[in-house]
Amino acid sequence: QVQLVESGGGLMQAGDSLRLSCAASGRTFSSYATGWFRRAPGKERECVAAISKNGGSTYYADSVKGRFTISRDNAKNTVYLQMNSLRPEDTAVYYCAAERAFGGGIYTEARNFGSWGQGTQVTVSS
Repeated sequence: QVQLVESGGGLMQAGDSLRLSCAASGRTFSSYATGWFRRAPGKERECVAAISKNGGSTYYADSVKGRFTISRDNAKNTVYLQMNSLRPEDTAVYYCAAERAFGGGIYTEARNFGSWGQGTQVTVSS
């Protein structure tokens, strides 16, 4: 497993942009598919974006498609979530997750991920 640490959360206004980072420990991060999840108060945890271990495949939830972009820099052991045109409904704790992957697949179900970060709060006011 890898250790994950998220950063970049904060208090934003609707329409703002924000970039979250997820730094991973270990020298095998390039073998891990990763995902960004969020949990808003009173709601289920949802996968908002996911990326394959080499960055060749991505997934976005419909609620963020066209506004959020997931990317990764394996040389820096870091995954990013660029969030544009933020909305109040994006308010949540955002978590990074990773799991060793074989091939170029991506995971979008929380049960498929074995490594999780501690989360970073994103609050968007109207």
